[in-house]
Order: sequence, then structure tokens, then C-alpha cells
Amino acid sequence: MIAEIISIGEELLIGQTVNTNAAWLSRNLNTVGITVRQIVVIADNHDDILNTINQAIQRADLVLTTGGLGPTRDDITKKALCELFDSKLVENQTVMLDNQHFFEKRGFELTELNKLQALVPDKAQIIRNPYGTAPGLWFEHNNTILISMPGVPFEMQHMMTDGILPALKNRVKEYHIIHRTVLTQGIGESFLAEKISGWEDQLPEFITLAYLPSPGIVKLRLSGKGPDKEIIEKTIETQVEQLHTIIPEYIWGYDDQVMEELIGKMLAERSATVCTAESCTGGYISHKLTSVPGSSAYYKGSVIAYSNQAKQQLLSVDPEILQTYGAVSQEVVEVMARNSLKLFDADYSMAVSGIAGPSGGTDTKPVGTVWIAVANNQKIVSKVYSFGDTRERNIIRAGIAAMGMLKELIE
Repeated sequence: MIAEIISIGEELLIGQTVNTNAAWLSRNLNTVGITVRQIVVIADNHDDILNTINQAIQRADLVLTTGGLGPTRDDITKKALCELFDSKLVENQTVMLDNQHFFEKRGFELTELNKLQALVPDKAQIIRNPYGTAPGLWFEHNNTILISMPGVPFEMQHMMTDGILPALKNRVKEYHIIHRTVLTQGIGESFLAEKISGWEDQLPEFITLAYLPSPGIVKLRLSGKGPDKEIIEKTIETQVEQLHTIIPEYIWGYDDQVMEELIGKMLAERSATVCTAESCTGGYISHKLTSVPGSSAYYKGSVIAYSNQAKQQLLSVDPEILQTYGAVSQEVVEVMARNSLKLFDADYSMAVSGIAGPSGGTDTKPVGTVWIAVANNQKIVSKVYSFGDTRERNIIRAGIAAMGMLKELIE
């Protein structure tokens, strides 16, 4: 079954609201074996709605729309659907009673405007909405299903989960879409592609590979489609095992894992603790570590030593070292790492100092130069990186690189 998603709303086009509905729908349709071929965002305009839906139902087996089903004047999806399917609006008593109950529970009376929600196309099957007033609408036309839902994410998701997805699953022939994502760190996309080109060339026809780069991390998503779920899963796992023999030093996780959760898990398993000494990252690493529930069990604290004065006073960095080598140097980050270990009585530490930009670089230390050190009581490892000239990306990449280095030290 091939699907298209149409998101309706001016707020999506002007960037006021992020289109999370389309992403959620795509993920969940995949779980029942439905392939999303196209996603379109359009305004609350009668002609745009009519033309876009009309084109979609000519191409797809399933069309899902979100938005434009409210009682206000800019919600015109129902009228367009009536025109498209030669239908008329009629009052639906089930919807009327649902909405009366919805407002009574909240201590309000049903207004004349909200009564309009009970007017639905007579050729549509109603999808009840216990979390709002706009019902979903299910049409079937020339072997194509069109489902129209409210744009409120909470309402749409419950409609899909409670009724629509199970109903669609019964319509889909035995077909499976399986995804497996390999997370890599420490190598750029083009270099990674070159290293694994031979492996990529031998992938079976029913397995596809996508490169998904982000600051500091490249995700490799393997996707398999076909009628036999067991064969797809086994084939993907075999390919992942082969990949692990080619780039073991760059693979750090799978699927939805995030680096800070992996670090936390490794520390918790060893009953170990960690601290940070941050300069150019300004507390970003600490923020990521403490975003994980339960991090108080292993996270000791941080010193945000942004200035040289702070490095001297809080981390006891010798002024002569700063003057001789500069704040962005191997010598300084190693002192920061060692002294933060002592300060917090921690088992591991991460220290970062760099030039995040966009200014402050020199010929010998351009913007994006970052020194990182990780340490425990027996060993210290330091490394210099050249990340680029974008401040925000440099901070993120420095944080990921530091956690990657810590992971290797813990292992």
C-alpha cells in the first residue's frame, strides 16, 4: 500500500508550527507495512486543498490529511471534501452527543459554533474523537482510502492508534518494512562512504542504505521491504555484523540511542562517576549528561571555566602554561581534566577548550580548533579537532567528540 500525507495549515508554511504530524504518521504507517511516497504541505485554501487531494487520490492507495477540520472560517477541509466526493454536510447525532459530553465534562455548554462540528459529509465514515470536537473522516473512492483528521497532534495520534492503524493493517497484504540504524562518530560522511563502498555495493536488492549526517554523527539507515519479515530481519542483521568488521572503531550505537544515554549506562554499570571542565562548550556537555533521567547517580558536576582567570582560579591552571601554550592547547586541557578529577573526586573527567567562533581564530589556531582531554586516575588521552567555522555546530561536535573519547576510555 502506497500512501501520501497532506498537511494543511498556513502556520506550517510560515514556520510558526513544526510539522510533527507528518513525521509521526510516516513512522507509524511503516510499522504496518505502508510506504509513504510523498508528503505535501498546503495552505487553508479551498482550491489548493481540492486540487492537492484530487491529485493524490489518483496516485496513492491511501491519502491522509491533517488540519482544517475545526469550526472556524479558515477550516474549510470538510467543504472541499464534500465537493470532491459529491457529498453534502449532514448533522451526525453521534458526533453531536460526543461533543455535548466533551463540553459537559469541562463545565461548559455546547456553543452554536461548536455544533457545526457535527455537520459531516454524508459519504464519509465517522472516526470518533474523544479528545476533541472534530471527528475524523474516512472516504473510499475507486480503491483509494482517504482519511481526514484534525491537525492537533494529540487528537490525531489517538485516532490513528486506537482505530485507524489497526483497520489499515487488516487491509494491507502481508508486507513488512524494517529499519535498522547504525550510529557512527568520528568520521565524516564522504570518508565513511569511501570506507564502506564495497560493502554497500553487495547489499541485496531489497535492502537500501541511506546516509543521515548531523553534527558529529553519521547515521547509516538500512531499510528492508518484503513479504517475509524473518528473512528481512536476518539479512539486515547479517549486513550490520559485516559492517561492524569494517568500521568497528566508528560504530557506537544503534537506532534511537543517544550518546549521553550510552555514557550514562556504561558509568552506571561500573558504579563510576564523571565530571566535566568546559570552556568553549559553555556547559553543553553537562547539559546533555544531565538530560538523562537518573544521571545524579553518576554525574558529579562541572566547572565552566570560560575565561583564563576562571581556569586559573577554579582549576588551578598555571598562568605560565596559559601564557606559553594558550588556552586552546593540549597542555591546558590535560591540566583541566586532571584537576577536575581531583576537585570532584570523580572516576572520569572530560575537558574541552577551543575556538567556537565566529571570531577569535588565528593562522595557527583557526576557528573550529578544539582540544579535548578525557581522563581517569590511571590514564589521560587528548586530541585536537578542527570542526569548522559555525559556532553552534562546533559546540555540538565538540560535545559529541568528548563523549566519544570518554566511551573509548571507559571501554
